[in-house]
Amino acid sequence: MKISSQVYVKSSVEAVDIYCRAFNLEKGLAFLNEEQNEYEHCELMRNGELFIAVSEAPKACDTSKKTIWQTMAFNVYDMGSEEAVRQAYDILKEGGTVIDPPGSCPWNAYCSNLIDRFGVFWWIAV
Repeated sequence: MKISSQVYVKSSVEAVDIYCRAFNLEKGLAFLNEEQNEYEHCELMRNGELFIAVSEAPKACDTSKKTIWQTMAFNVYDMGSEEAVRQAYDILKEGGTVIDPPGSCPWNAYCSNLIDRFGVFWWIAV
């Protein structure tokens, strides 16, 4: 049995580009809609392993921008270096909300909490 993460956002094509740049990912299995402007499903890969899947949120789904602490977060850790965390932070913060800028906490030497422009909450860490 396996479990994986998938995020539903508006502007899925833009989100895929941003997440690929933030975390050095590559697109894997991907299906665009008939108009070729939204992902029905797109798997983002790192070293041949699934990192996260992205899909366009249904039209009726409330994806209004979130700016407060969420009840769920994507935790990306063991990123390898402060530079890797900073790269992701600099890309994800654009148009988003920074909860905690990069720095230390009791359980990690360099981490950050932020909400990206799509309303997705991230905890990123060395």
